[in-house]
Amino acid sequence: MLKSLPFIGYWQKTTFTLWLIAALCFYFADTEIISLDPWSEFRLMAEGFLRPDFFATEYLLEALWQTVSFALLGVVFGLLWGAPLALIYSNRFVAMLCAITRSIHEIFWALLFLQIFGLSPITGILAIGLPYGATFARVFHDILLQSPKTTVQTLPYGTDKVSRYFYGRISHVLVPIMAYIRYRFECALRSSAVLGFIGMPTLGFYLETAFRQGHYHEGAALLMLFIALIGTISLWCRPRLIALYFVVALFTLPSIPPVEGALLWRFITQDILPPALQNLSTWSQVDLGIMQSLSNWSLDLLVEQALPGMIVTLLLALVSLAMAHGVAVVGSGLASNLLTGKVISRVIHLCLLVLRSVPEYIFAFLFMMLLGPSMLPAMLALALHNGALIAYLTVRQSDTTQVSPHYNGRIDGYCYDLLPQIYPNLMGLLFYRFEVILRETAIFGILGIASLGFYIDSGFSEIRYSSALFLMGCTALLNIVVDIISRRLLTANTGTQISCARESAIRSVK
Repeated sequence: MLKSLPFIGYWQKTTFTLWLIAALCFYFADTEIISLDPWSEFRLMAEGFLRPDFFATEYLLEALWQTVSFALLGVVFGLLWGAPLALIYSNRFVAMLCAITRSIHEIFWALLFLQIFGLSPITGILAIGLPYGATFARVFHDILLQSPKTTVQTLPYGTDKVSRYFYGRISHVLVPIMAYIRYRFECALRSSAVLGFIGMPTLGFYLETAFRQGHYHEGAALLMLFIALIGTISLWCRPRLIALYFVVALFTLPSIPPVEGALLWRFITQDILPPALQNLSTWSQVDLGIMQSLSNWSLDLLVEQALPGMIVTLLLALVSLAMAHGVAVVGSGLASNLLTGKVISRVIHLCLLVLRSVPEYIFAFLFMMLLGPSMLPAMLALALHNGALIAYLTVRQSDTTQVSPHYNGRIDGYCYDLLPQIYPNLMGLLFYRFEVILRETAIFGILGIASLGFYIDSGFSEIRYSSALFLMGCTALLNIVVDIISRRLLTANTGTQISCARESAIRSVK
C-alpha cells in the first residue's frame, strides 16, 4: 500500500512547477530599478503618510461620493442585465458572450466609451456595469446549480412557475447571492476609484494629481480615506439604505453632455472598422483584394503588437501569481490565531485589510514613482493586493479548522497540522484569482509597461480604434484560455476546487 503513494504530493508538484515557471519568467522580465534615488522619494512619501492633510483637496467629499455613486450605479446596471442572463447561462452563445465581456478590464471599456460619450457619467457606469453584469451571470448560474430541487416538489399543486422559481430555488441561495453582490460592490468601489486615472471625477483623479505633483500629504490623506471607505463598508452599506443611496446617486451625478447622433453613427459604422473596410459604401464591394488587405492588417497587428503584448502580459502575470502565493502563505500564517495569538493576528488582519483595499493600479502607480517604469512595480502591486486578499479568505478557514490534540502552536506544528488542511483551498483561491491578475496585468500598459494595455492605450490615443478593438479581443481571448487552463489544472486533482474557492470567497468576504 505504501509503495503506491507518490513521493511528492500533487500540491507540492504544482507549487514547485509554479515557482519554477515564475523564476524563468522573472529572469526574462524587465525588473531594473531605474529611479536615481528611490529612498529619498520613499522618505517623502512616508512623511506624507505620517502627516496627512485631509483639508488640502477642495472637492474631497464630492470625489468620495462620486466614487460611491459610480460603483453603486454600475453594480445596479450589471444586475439588471446580468441576473436575467444567469437563467439561460447554460446556452453556449450566452456563456461565450459573457466570457468575452468580463475578460476585458473596466479601464478598457472606459477608454472605448470615452470616444463616444466623453467624460460623462455614462462612461463610468457602463465601464463598470458591462463586465460586472457578465460576472453576475456566471456566478449566479453556478450558485443556482447548487440550489436543492426538493422544495419545488413540495409546493402545492397549481403553483405558478414564477412562485415555484422564487420560493423553490432563489430562497435557498439568497444569502450567498446577497453576499456576492456586496463583494462585487466592494470591487466596484476600487474600479470606480481607478477610473479617476483616466479623467473620471472619482477619488483616483485627485489621488493621481496629488502624487504626480509631489503633494504626498494630500495624496496620503486621500488614500487613507479610501481605505477607510472600504474598511467600514459593513457600517454604512446597509440593505435598508441602498434605495436611498441609489436615488441620491442619480440626482447628484455630474451633468451628462449631449451625444451627437451623427458622430455616434460614424464611430460605429466607420471609425471602429479596419482601414480596408472604412471607405466602402456597401458590403457588396468586398472583393479578394480587400480581404487580402484585411488579412495583412490583422497579421501585422498580431505579430507587431498582440503577440509581444501577450508575452509581456503572461510573464508579468505568472511572476505576480507566484509572488502572490508567497504573500498568501506567509500572510495567512501570521494572521492565524492558532500560530501567532490574538494580538499579533489582529495587527496582521489590519495590514491585510489595507493591502486588499488598495487597487492594484494605485499600488503600481506608487511603486512606479519609487522604482521607475519597469515591470517590478506591477509585480509588487499584484502580489501584495491579491496575496493579501487570498490570505484574508484563507485565514477565515484556518481559524475554524480543528487541529489535533498534539498541536504545539509553533511553526512546525502549523506546517504539519494546519497548513495541509487549508492549502488546497488557498491554491484554489490563487488560481481563481489568476484570471483577475491577468486582467489587471493588461491594464498596466497605461503606466508604460509594454503589456497588451500599452498597445490598446496607444491605439485609442492615436485614433486607431480598429486596432484597439482588435487588441481588446486578443486580451479577452488570452483571459479565456488562461481561465480554462487553470480550471483544468485544479480539477485534475480536486474535481471542484475552483467552485469551492468561489464559494469560500462568497462566504468569507463580509
